[in-house]
Amino acid sequence: MDKALCYGSLAVAILMMILFLLDLIVGVPFAPKVIDAKDGNPFTFVDVLGFLASAIVAYLAFNASRDLK
Repeated sequence: MDKALCYGSLAVAILMMILFLLDLIVGVPFAPKVIDAKDGNPFTFVDVLGFLASAIVAYLAFNASRDLK
């Protein structure tokens, strides 16, 4: 059960990292409807923080799964 929880949280963290990275680079999933070319993406800061938080959770899940072996 513990390993399943670690692998599940690792999968969710990797999925969130991919979503935040896609939004940061392409602006696909969470881009606002109207963006002026000069303004850029107003959620860049949130994307970076979300990516970092997801990376930390992924590291913690991986490290916890290694401790369970």
